[in-house]
Amino acid sequence: MTDGVLIPARDDASIFSAWRITFYGALMALAALLILSPKPYLKIFLFLPDGILRTFQVTVISIFFALIIGLLVGLGRISRNVFINRVCTVYVEIIRGIPLLVQIFYIYYALGRFVKVSDIGAAIIAIAICYAAYISEIFRAGIQSIPRGQMEAALALGLTRKQAIFKIVLPQTVKVVLPPIGNEFIALLKDSSLVSVVAVSDLLRRGREYASTSFEYFETYTMVAIIYLIMTLFFSRLVAIMEERLRTDVKQG
Repeated sequence: MTDGVLIPARDDASIFSAWRITFYGALMALAALLILSPKPYLKIFLFLPDGILRTFQVTVISIFFALIIGLLVGLGRISRNVFINRVCTVYVEIIRGIPLLVQIFYIYYALGRFVKVSDIGAAIIAIAICYAAYISEIFRAGIQSIPRGQMEAALALGLTRKQAIFKIVLPQTVKVVLPPIGNEFIALLKDSSLVSVVAVSDLLRRGREYASTSFEYFETYTMVAIIYLIMTLFFSRLVAIMEERLRTDVKQG
């Protein structure tokens, strides 16, 4: 998998847990900078909101398509059809062997010679294709973790293999793959900063634009780093809450 952040453990209820120290520490640092030194930090902060929204836009759309492609490739990786299995495996090996930044450049500049691709379109396509390769392995491992008896029982009841996968196996797989997919979402949020190299006005790009005109590089990148940290920690907590609720539903069911 790619590098995400540490998902808070459900039994980590300590007031001074690592997540709470980091998250609330980042919030207090942000507040302190804005209150004690509004010039330039408040001005920088007010310059960044549209970049934050663009970062979320790229992240959400990319993870949506990455999940769809990843699921299809994951199913292809366990397919009994040799051709489909090989194609999906080759796809995973190629994509995981090329850095995401190179893929963004390739789609935007190289393929741009033949097909006109917008900056944000190239960014979303590259990120979705890249993360789909990693997510496909998560789905593959999740599907294979379900006991084979589930499939055999479904087939014995008269379901086809396709019906058994979509009605029996995949619903159970979702409960297994949610934590690692949540981790991939957070990693994707951080990696979305790479889209700034193709002129997408995300959080980092907006920070670079401000720093290049004000020459306040230290202050600008400090603000950008704190905002990224707050966002990733916030979503890591959401993933932990979703995981906990999923476990609760399973126990009640």
